[in-house]
Amino acid sequence: MDDPAIDSASELARDEGQKLRRAALIFVVLFGVISLFADMTYEGARSISGPFLATLGASGTIVGIVSGFGELMGYGLRLVSGRLSDRTGRYWPIALFGYFLQLPAVPLVAIATSWPVAAAFLIAERTGKAIRNPARDTMISHASEQVGQGWGFGLHEAFDSTGAMLGPLLVALAVTVSGGYRAGFVILAIPAALALLTLLRARATYPDTRVLSSDRGALPPSSLPRAFWLYLAAGACIAAGYADYPLIAFRFQRHATIESGLIPIYYAAAMGAAAAGALIVGRLFDLFGLRAIGVAIAAAALFAPLAFYGNAVVALIGVLLWGLGLSVQDATIRAAIAPLVSRDKRGTAYGIFDTSFGVFWFVGSVVLGVLYDVSLPALVAFSVAMQLLALPLLIATRRA
Repeated sequence: MDDPAIDSASELARDEGQKLRRAALIFVVLFGVISLFADMTYEGARSISGPFLATLGASGTIVGIVSGFGELMGYGLRLVSGRLSDRTGRYWPIALFGYFLQLPAVPLVAIATSWPVAAAFLIAERTGKAIRNPARDTMISHASEQVGQGWGFGLHEAFDSTGAMLGPLLVALAVTVSGGYRAGFVILAIPAALALLTLLRARATYPDTRVLSSDRGALPPSSLPRAFWLYLAAGACIAAGYADYPLIAFRFQRHATIESGLIPIYYAAAMGAAAAGALIVGRLFDLFGLRAIGVAIAAAALFAPLAFYGNAVVALIGVLLWGLGLSVQDATIRAAIAPLVSRDKRGTAYGIFDTSFGVFWFVGSVVLGVLYDVSLPALVAFSVAMQLLALPLLIATRRA
């Protein structure tokens, strides 16, 4: 006969597990809303930063360097903030500081009267993102243990990319109505404020996200494994070959591929592709692992010839593939790190990975900016080759 006490205990455990999963899912969604507003802010700015720098006298090389250096700061400092979050366990204070440095910098770009001043605000925005990202990703990984790392990060990225789609649309409206790029930066103060208010609400509701995590399947504390370093090398190749949107937009403006008002619209379309890609590739990652990432990267590598050589329609296809690749970088690649390392090393792992990613993004952006001014075929060849080079490294990671 069944023991009523055991049955009651099992039912209680199931109820508690369901409550924990609901709480974890709510946390992921709540942070998704934060990222929706945050991405509206800085991705809206990103959609016009290249052309705006051009109006202030910047060349293609300068745009590439500014974009790359911003990404260097946006990723490089994560090594420090990631280690700090692991050592102190103060994920929320670090995340809050980063958000409050990052988001106010965006509308301040509107006051710039020279490209160095505009670049300083854009780099400050990237710096704030560097400080908050490892702590934020670690907290999301805690909750995602309950719902699946691929799905948790994919759902978060879907909100993220939706904001990145809405932001450029908001900017496009402001630019069209005002006839200038400055109004586009000013209007982004609205989603910036909404993101910060939602962030404070999330902090009050979930003061310690570690209670959302589970011991099931957790790796014991250890040093970072060989598979992580192979995975890092694959990420470095992707970063080096990935052109930032400001350089793509710079090409659109200089060669009149599309009308200026459509530049942020194209970016919005790319973010729509990123939102859909994050959900699809994230779910496929939970089912098939690194093979799903490899297929998505191979498809996204085609963005360069289409975006830089195509007419308006072909360029749009290239931008959509660019958005797909970006969703893999921002969501599924982060999801794959969590099961590779122990829980006590996640902040450090995210910091190291992001720092490497940023360094190679900076080097690649400088190379791509110079190649743009020298040889467009060489730019396209470099971009495609570096991304495809990541595929054998992913295979090695999977074997390890």
